[in-house]
Amino acid sequence: MRSWQVHELGDPIDRLVLDEVEAPEAGPGRVVLDLEAVGLAFPNVLQCRGEYQVKPPLPFSPAAEVVGRVSAVGDGVEGLEVGQRVVSLGGALADQAAVGAASAFAVPDGVAPEKAVALPTNYCTTWYALHDRAQLQPGETLLVTGASGGTGSAAIQLGLAAGARVIAVAGGPEKVAACEALGADEVIDHREVDDLVERVRELTGGSGVDVAYDPVGGDVFQQVRRCMAWNGRLLVIGFVAGIPEIATNHVLLKNYSVVGVHWGASLARDPASLGRQMGELFTLAETGAVDPLLHPVYGFDQGARAIQDIADRKVVGKVVVSV
Repeated sequence: MRSWQVHELGDPIDRLVLDEVEAPEAGPGRVVLDLEAVGLAFPNVLQCRGEYQVKPPLPFSPAAEVVGRVSAVGDGVEGLEVGQRVVSLGGALADQAAVGAASAFAVPDGVAPEKAVALPTNYCTTWYALHDRAQLQPGETLLVTGASGGTGSAAIQLGLAAGARVIAVAGGPEKVAACEALGADEVIDHREVDDLVERVRELTGGSGVDVAYDPVGGDVFQQVRRCMAWNGRLLVIGFVAGIPEIATNHVLLKNYSVVGVHWGASLARDPASLGRQMGELFTLAETGAVDPLLHPVYGFDQGARAIQDIADRKVVGKVVVSV
């Protein structure tokens, strides 16, 4: 079968190779999927470069999540049948993938496969961040940076679904338009404002935001921390622009919390949480409250380009590769 493989670490466009490999088998507790689509995310870029905290052995095939039809079921698997469409964490950028049955979930009939594959990483991370870590409440104000990306767009939708007022931050007309289409209450084009902090203060009557969702880091984090309200919660989702230093005196004086969000590690401590999160998200997807923003879907032969475009920040929304 076809499989995009990383044999040497480096930029995805240089290191991903389309190989022919043996088809996987369904071992105990696992199922094999005939894949329809593969979801990709920024950690896949870091894995290709050898910069991610989890370093798979070479060679490997990068994927954040996969969706497809069950073609084989291993011993001990219950609740999944051949022919059933499921979405799962992990997998491979390939024709087929063997995945753990515990992280595979039947896709409701009303949810398209390309939309379903956008849910596990970006939306579960965001659900965990907003509800478990930040305890976001109806009527609170949520600031989202990197708002046109996969996680940022998820934060807009899940924030609105939770009854929050959402202020989105993005750069450039296309990304601003995407945030507006998602329903953000306010959208700030950071390329067009001289002072992001002052603009947020204007929009909040000087009080600042209750919750900030920041996957960007770097200098953006330093601006976001100055936007926090008293008793606010600043969610550290990632740091694609660099790992910032935290001015703890400012945290003390403004009485806000800086909250780490390591969704993947949380699953190891509470494996059942993934099923709860997916159940909530499928319900929202069926009602239309969640409708993942997708970058134009890539063909399978564009697998390396898809991951490189994430690295080069050329995408708007979730990156999906059709198989």
